[in-house]
Amino acid sequence: MAGILKSVAVYCGHQFGTNPDYARDAKKIGKFLADNHMRMVFGGGDVGLMGTVASAAIENGGRVIGVSTNNVIEKQEPVHDGIEIQIVDGVNERKQRMFELSDAFIILPGGIGTLNELTDVMTMQQIGESQKPLFFLNTAGFWIPFVRLFIHMQRCGFIESIHDYNIHGSADVSGLFDLILNYHS
Repeated sequence: MAGILKSVAVYCGHQFGTNPDYARDAKKIGKFLADNHMRMVFGGGDVGLMGTVASAAIENGGRVIGVSTNNVIEKQEPVHDGIEIQIVDGVNERKQRMFELSDAFIILPGGIGTLNELTDVMTMQQIGESQKPLFFLNTAGFWIPFVRLFIHMQRCGFIESIHDYNIHGSADVSGLFDLILNYHS
């Protein structure tokens, strides 16, 4: 069982993406969270990678909390069955509630929403409001362009130090699992 991480938010796409490895790894993440008695927090939708992770956690006996808004549910993300759902007023409140419910964040492939969620946490880390860890799963090299952009921002003087961030990453799920299980604050 995991050490200090009891509740982990998963940020990922509400679509499946073009590579079947994304869904394969999402299933493994859901099972891992359940097997290690870590509560999963996510956007609540029964779509794409987010639905895949939640389904795998539920199928393996995990506890899952979804946080969503009525607007998101009506437009694109029907609520996943078998989860506890919390409805909030807007997207910013959704991100804040997910942050409050979580000890750490797993970042899987995704789109603008995923990018927005993870950069909010990074901003909180940069200004010293949080040191909750981010764990990136770099399935099929998905996050390499983001890493390059981050390095570019640092070289151009917009990011002072990598040490302002509590970021960990792996190209495969077994490496990510080791990082999470051995994490110490």
